Amino acid sequence: MRVLFYGAGVIGSLYALRLQEAGHEVSVVARGRRLADLRRHGIVLEEAGTGHRTAARVGVVQQLDPGDAYDLIVVAVRKNQLPPILPELARNLRTPDVLLMLNNAAGPDEAARMLGRRRLLLGFPGAGGTLEGHLVRYHVLPGWQQKTTFGEPDGLDTPRLARVVAAFREAGFPVAASPDMDTWLKTHAAWICPISCALYATGGDVHRMARTRDALILTIRSTRENFRALRRLGVPITPPSPNLLALGRMPEPVLVPLLGHLLDTRTAETVVQSHANAARDEVGQLFGELVALARRAAVPTPATDRLRQYLLDPGAPPLPEGSTELPLDLRGATVGAAAGAVLLLLGITGFKRLTRY
Repeated sequence: MRVLFYGAGVIGSLYALRLQEAGHEVSVVARGRRLADLRRHGIVLEEAGTGHRTAARVGVVQQLDPGDAYDLIVVAVRKNQLPPILPELARNLRTPDVLLMLNNAAGPDEAARMLGRRRLLLGFPGAGGTLEGHLVRYHVLPGWQQKTTFGEPDGLDTPRLARVVAAFREAGFPVAASPDMDTWLKTHAAWICPISCALYATGGDVHRMARTRDALILTIRSTRENFRALRRLGVPITPPSPNLLALGRMPEPVLVPLLGHLLDTRTAETVVQSHANAARDEVGQLFGELVALARRAAVPTPATDRLRQYLLDPGAPPLPEGSTELPLDLRGATVGAAAGAVLLLLGITGFKRLTRY
């Protein structure tokens, strides 16, 4: 398969090199310093847990021309960077399929209008990392936590979706196909935006956030406000995994320490902290889309509104480390205490075993 990755950051570089290693003909679109680095060094990857490095050269182009022909274009950019790219993608009619592998809480309608719904595929990576000079430090999430996920806009199971799933699986990624990728993306934005803004509220440090109870409480409550808005609009929480169900329903006295332990890891540094701090503009875009959904659903958002101030004002004083001014919501604590204690023990032990680096 001949594949073009539009975007040569962490995600575009990681997936491009892995697909090339799996036997596909791969090129990337890059500009500026990243273009110069790729021409000089190629793609250089370092696995964050082991320090293992791989490097190889891929095709590099500065733009997508209307006459260029690929089997698949994978768009791996921030959501706020997508609008100026869509006309360029629309002018290229020789590539049948375009995979948007990025955050999106607003839905695929604008992209479908520009590109045509029959050309469009949706997806999201199961990896993260940071770009340090020409070096991409990355971590691929375990499949139980988050797989690289793909879907058709209409949810159908199609031959082209099967081809994409197979290609990325052969490249070594845990992969899944979703029957409702738009709902999956809305759900993902509903919890990753509160985490990102709580990170800004604690100085951009996941370990400081993990030690600040008020930041964890606001994260949980803002996520639940977003979940409530989605449900009121008829959007189910997707996938209905134990992790998401726990985030939506587990009593705060149990969930707060669990969330703190999950954030107090080097994996959270690599996957959550690095992206949120580098992509404040994208978080702002997503948060605006979530706020619009909450208003449509007429759902009050006091926790979201409080967190949003740290997004809108980078100079706002951070929450004091260890702040415990917000009282815990004790509702459901008695009923959920035993099950929560077991989940807490298993979650911390299992997660830290997999992320001890």
